[in-house]
Amino acid sequence: MALAIMAVPAIITSLARSSPSQNGSQVAAGQSAVAPGWELKDVNDKTIRSADFKGKVVILDFWATWCAPCRMEIPGFIALQKKYAQQGLVIVGASVDEGGASMVKQFMEKLGMNYPVVLTDEKMQDQFGGIEVVPTTFIIDREGHIAKKYLGLTDESEFEQEIKPLLNP
Repeated sequence: MALAIMAVPAIITSLARSSPSQNGSQVAAGQSAVAPGWELKDVNDKTIRSADFKGKVVILDFWATWCAPCRMEIPGFIALQKKYAQQGLVIVGASVDEGGASMVKQFMEKLGMNYPVVLTDEKMQDQFGGIEVVPTTFIIDREGHIAKKYLGLTDESEFEQEIKPLLNP
């Protein structure tokens, strides 16, 4: 599986947001798709299911340890998890790394990641429309609908702006 790193994330992300009909980066109000269900192992070989987060606002981030833009987003996800966990936010990392759980776990510990990370597979990636670039991030509302899709590096403040109304309807 070949994934592209967003080499010019700001430009590509900007283009993605300005033309949602071309890449599905935004979901129109009232037309949100239900997020697919999934069941995967985390870095500790524990089974994690999307159903575990029912009623929560979820930021689902497809990422890789070798992806520089992905690594740049992680501190923001850590901060958002700390700030909004009590209000029902859950960040879930979906690692596309092929190096195995121990490699991803070491990376997580080094960065102090405070949210669950699952080891994604082709099936899950296909269920989300195919993950061709990392990072690709989905915001899922409390009812399990995809509220927004981001391609490439996205600033923490943009994620925060998107989740606040979902946390406090």
